[in-house]
Amino acid sequence: MPRLNLVRNAFAITALVFANTAWGQSADPFEHGWKLDAEASELQFLSVKKNSIAENSGFATLTGVISPEGGADIRVQMDSVDTKIDLRNVRMRFLFFETFNFPEAVITAQLPPEQLVDLHQTRHKIIDLPYSLSLHGVKKDSVAQVAITLVDNDRVAVANTTPIAIALPDFNLEGGRGKLEEAAGVDILPFGFVSFGFVFDRAQPGTPPQLEVASATPGAAALETKGDLDREACEGRMEILSRTGNIYFNSGSARLTNDSIPLLSNLHDIVDRCPDLKIEIGGHTDSDGSDEANRVLSERRAQAVNTYLVDQGIAPERLLTVGYGESRPVVSNDTADGKRRNRRIEFVPVN
Repeated sequence: MPRLNLVRNAFAITALVFANTAWGQSADPFEHGWKLDAEASELQFLSVKKNSIAENSGFATLTGVISPEGGADIRVQMDSVDTKIDLRNVRMRFLFFETFNFPEAVITAQLPPEQLVDLHQTRHKIIDLPYSLSLHGVKKDSVAQVAITLVDNDRVAVANTTPIAIALPDFNLEGGRGKLEEAAGVDILPFGFVSFGFVFDRAQPGTPPQLEVASATPGAAALETKGDLDREACEGRMEILSRTGNIYFNSGSARLTNDSIPLLSNLHDIVDRCPDLKIEIGGHTDSDGSDEANRVLSERRAQAVNTYLVDQGIAPERLLTVGYGESRPVVSNDTADGKRRNRRIEFVPVN
């Protein structure tokens, strides 16, 4: 009889250990912390054009952690925007998100332990979660309803239950929307809807999860061709770069400002990957000043871009510099915004 009791006790202890292992080792939902499984996770956004046509896009590169204290930190590499169409990806990077200046978006939140303490028993919770989103140089606080599901003791899924509306003016993205509309020839509504499904794996005891640093290589993207680009891809990129308006000079000067370097770095990357292309760098001005003065200024500004590219290793014989002055406006010079848009550098393949 005592032997039978010992066997029963052994089975009971084994069952208890197994249950604790399978359903949660403790009431601490963040024990050891968690690391994002990027392959199993997704972040998508839906935009609407022509008032009725919805387009769904996502991001290919995500990193993230949940600390042992419940602090969540998700990083989104904006260059990895994925619309499933190569040149549309490039438009989104350069014209809308301006990833050369704002390479990542950051989502942070503090998960509430008091609401999740029984997650190892309930397995599923829906909560209102305050969060912060840093996007395009702007940080905004909001609240989202999220579903948190403990898949097993070492894997948890976090997803929004309803789409999250993002107003583009809140993140200074209206200018980018205008550039996209002009480039694509369509109307785009000034808001988007975001949805996500993040999957995390529990970290090992004694090794708190570390936030990985995503690649910030210029031109890296979900569908970006590696190595040299074909002619269509090169021509499309030159046309898009010509629309950015992110090459800056002081008033009346041909000296490039430091604010121009991020875009010029990406320009160099693309020109370097179009080795068979000869490119015209065209300078343009507004109508202020005399025709001749504007022609000379525009040529000097185009030459400054030429010099930058040559200094970065582009063969000078691949570049042609032209100053058009005020002769080719894209819009009227009657407004300050019109003059700003007419002051530009354009890139055109010439062979």
